[in-house]
Formats: sequence, structure tokens, C-alpha cells
Amino acid sequence: MTKEAAHSAPLGQEMIARRSPQTVMRLSRLGSFHQSRLSFMRVLLRRLRQERWRLERRHFAIDARGVGLAVYTMHGPERAYSLVAFGHDLPPEDRSDRVIATAWDATFTLFDGVPDASDIARLQTQIPLQEAGRVSARELSVSRANRSVRLFDHVVDALAAGRQPDAQLVDDVGYLMRTTAVYGSGKLGAADRTTIAMRPEFTAPFQVEMLTVWLIRAFVLDLVEEMARRRAPATATTIAPDLRRRFGIGNSTGLGMAPFLISHPILFNNWIMAREEALARVRALGHATAQSRTAFRDILARARQGLEMWRTDHPMQIVKLATLRADLDRLMAYVEQADLTEPRPWDQLWRWGENHLGTEAQELLLSLLLEPHGDLVDGLACCMSAEESDGFVIDGTMPVGRLRAILSDVYGWACDLDWSDPATQARTWYVSAAKQEPRLGETLHEELADYEQPLAPGRDAMRLLAVLQDWPSDAPIAGLLLAHPEHRHSIRRAQIAARHPYAEIRDNTIGANVMPIDMLRAKLSFFGAGYFDPRSDRWVRINMYRGAPFPHELHDLPMDDWAYPPHEATV
Repeated sequence: MTKEAAHSAPLGQEMIARRSPQTVMRLSRLGSFHQSRLSFMRVLLRRLRQERWRLERRHFAIDARGVGLAVYTMHGPERAYSLVAFGHDLPPEDRSDRVIATAWDATFTLFDGVPDASDIARLQTQIPLQEAGRVSARELSVSRANRSVRLFDHVVDALAAGRQPDAQLVDDVGYLMRTTAVYGSGKLGAADRTTIAMRPEFTAPFQVEMLTVWLIRAFVLDLVEEMARRRAPATATTIAPDLRRRFGIGNSTGLGMAPFLISHPILFNNWIMAREEALARVRALGHATAQSRTAFRDILARARQGLEMWRTDHPMQIVKLATLRADLDRLMAYVEQADLTEPRPWDQLWRWGENHLGTEAQELLLSLLLEPHGDLVDGLACCMSAEESDGFVIDGTMPVGRLRAILSDVYGWACDLDWSDPATQARTWYVSAAKQEPRLGETLHEELADYEQPLAPGRDAMRLLAVLQDWPSDAPIAGLLLAHPEHRHSIRRAQIAARHPYAEIRDNTIGANVMPIDMLRAKLSFFGAGYFDPRSDRWVRINMYRGAPFPHELHDLPMDDWAYPPHEATV
């Protein structure tokens, strides 16, 4: 099914339009997204289960300090992939979440196939160095992680003494290690995305990275159990399975991720398009089965329970979380008395939510509505990749009048801003010389004009629109390009947005009030992350795979029923 041919209603049902980009593509709404059935972690685990992938722990030599080597291999129908993990003895003073760190508690690579002794020897000299090392095209990702010391030490001590870890502390922290980078797509010499994109298991976005993190989680839980056994072989125990699954993998994500959504407009469009199509399909259902009504009420209750496990110290997120909890209480009360047997019950529920819930609760309601309808929406995951080179070619025959109309439509919000106001252009995106990472500088206080990255589409569109005023409407834009090549990128973006309605963020990305974490959260929600904990307006901690099955139990647990806590979880 192509994106253009996607239906917004099941066969035989009256269609419902997808939401307008003017509504969806505002930063405040993008920064309120939650994981869903279309998130890449869940897409990955469904595939691994359906195709009967199996884990082989080929090597595991870890000492009582957590130092050593482990190799985990996932075997699929045609190929195998191996996580090669190195544990290190990191002094506390060297432990940092910052990208400029040079040492970590653990480092990893995802190897294409099964490594032999020479591969391991090579990787042992390079992977612990991360950016300072180099890898080959046999490696698909490079990553590292640090311990969450309080919980990590507690778990090892408890297991060594023969006790289970404190469940409340597990829920409060949620992970034993957090990654500070998971690099793929050619970085540091790893395999380029194009070399693996046609493999079925990697056609959905970010599947290499999601597989890496899932296997890292398995290693980390095995690690603490092994450290406990090494310290006290006579008394040590393992973590009870239900409690074990309540550990995820943390992640610290900073400003470097934010520009991705601007730099990959076709890909981002496809993510949003699939999500909006899924919502439209569910809303178009004429009736709700008894099974789907029960499933929705169940997942709503579990989602509300999960909010009690969501911890944050950030003032903004504290307010958002309190509002979300109150809104979900309101939603639960409404659902209790709502007659979901009436025609188009899910559309009625959605419309009620638009009128009575805040933005964050609306976006959570969207995710919850998809949960009982996997047969209707899961197939949309195949539409979420993109061949972005298709958007590179500019149509020089397009009349200036048509380009002007596109700019006015897509960037209408920018036409309403005063671009002479310094607050409207208060920030400048650039790339740091030291780490080659995106940064956001202060336009008035730093000399950054020569280093600016093209990450202000709204401002640049307004500059182009001003130039167009002097050109006749029937003139082809080829002539404009010859006279003003500096506007090539804006013309390209406009033509992409004309074909891909969700390609462009409809907000100012360089204004004084821009919140980069809104872009971070939007991307991370598509990964499948949860429990967002902003540490500033530019970096956030998250939890990944919390509640998910481990590789050894993937085929024994209910299908894709892990994204919300089970009813019996302690909160």
C-alpha cells in the first residue's frame, strides 16, 4: 500500500479526514506525543515475534565489578545480528551523560552476523573509544551507557543478599543504565543506511537502533545478576520475572536530535501521516465490538496507572503531568458512562476529547484508541520509511504564482510574525567545531551568521516570498533560481510540503520561546520512549522498553501487550 493510496476508513465505511497539518504540526502538540502501536520499538518486537527470531547468548564473561565481554546473537529467518558488549570499571568522577564524555560503564556495537575471534579482538580496541575509535561496515551501530548508580548498586546488593530489589525504588527510577548515544547510519565508519535498508527486518525506521537498545537491556539485567552471583555465590538470587520486566533502558537525549525533524521532511511526513491515518481509520469505524470496548477501558486504566510511575523534577513537565492526570481522570469518568455501542463510538469519543481535554491528553487518547485495533493500523508501519532523494529534484517549470500560493499556505503562520523583532530571530542553529553536534546560540550575543544551519524554514520562506513579489506569476521558477540561488533550499522545501502535507513544522524554530525538547519528544515518541523527564529546554531523559519482554520470553508472553503497566504493578 502506498502512502498516496492509503484509505482513511475501513472498506465500506464513510471516510473521516485526517487532522489538518495546521493543527498537528505545532510544536506544542508535537511536544505532547506519546508512544503508540506505530512506534518503532513495538514494530520491531512484533516482527521478531512473528518471524520467530531467537536469542543465543554466545559469550558472557563478566567479573564482580561488571568488567568483561558479552555477545548476544539474534537469529532470524535469513540473518543474524550480534550485540557485542564491553563492561568497564568506571570511576564515579568520570561518569557523565554529556556527549563530550570520554569513558562509560559499558560500550556496545551491533555486529552484522556472528563475530569471530578476530572481529572481537578488533572491536575490543575500538568500541570502548567510541568517537575516538573507528569501526567497519560490519558494524551497524555504536553505543554506550552509564549506570544509574543508586538503583544499580541497590539491585546488586539486594540480589547478592538473596533478596528482591525494592519494587517502589524500581518504579521510581525505572532503569539500571541509560544510554548517552546510539549511533548508526554510517557514523564512526559503521554501515551506511543504504546498505541494509532493503532487508525486511530493517525497512521500518530506526530498527537497527531499536534492536541495539533491546539487546542492551537484556545484557544489563544479566549483568547485575552475574555481578551479584560473583560477589556472593552462596546466597545470590535472580530478579523475579514480573519485576525484571519493569526495568527499561534509560536514555539521555540532547539538542543534537532536534534538527532531525527539520532535516528529514519527507520521512517526518510519513511518520505523522501514518499516525493520522491510523486515527482516521479508527474514528471511521461504524461500531465498536464488545472486545474492543473492553480492551479500550482496560488500556485506559493501565495508562492512568502508568502516570503514577512517571517521575519528573522539571517545573514545566510537573505542570503538564498534573494536568494530564486530571484529564485522564475526566476521560475515565466519561468513558464509564459513555454508550460505546452507538454508531461511530470512537469518533464520538475523539470529538469529546477535542472539546474537553488538553493537548497532551488528546495525544494520549489518540494512542489509546489505536490499542484495540492492531489489525486495522499495524500495517501502516510499512509506510513510515522514505526515499528522501526523491524530494531533491526541484521542478523548475513550476510557475511563480503556484510557488507563492504554496508558501502562503504552508507558512501562513510565519506571515503573521514580525520578523524585524529581535525576539523572532533570537536563536541561531549551528554545528559545534569540537563535537560536530548541533547547537542553539543567541543571535544577538554570538557571531554565528557564518555558521548558521538551514533550520529556520519559516524565516527563509518569508525571505523567499518577499523576493517573489517582483516576479510575474506565470514566470517559471527556473529563472528565479538562476537569479537567486540562495533560495534553492526554501523552494525545495516548499515543493516537498506541497506533496507531503505533514513535512513542515508550522512554528518558528528560532524564536526566543522555542522549546527544542518539543522536537526531541516528537521524535522519541515515534521511537516508543516514555516517562519523559526534561532536564532543561534542550535535553531530556526517557525510558525505553519498560515492561517489554526479554529475548528469552518474547514468544511466551501476550502479543504486544507491554507498553502500559499491568494492573498488578506496584505504584
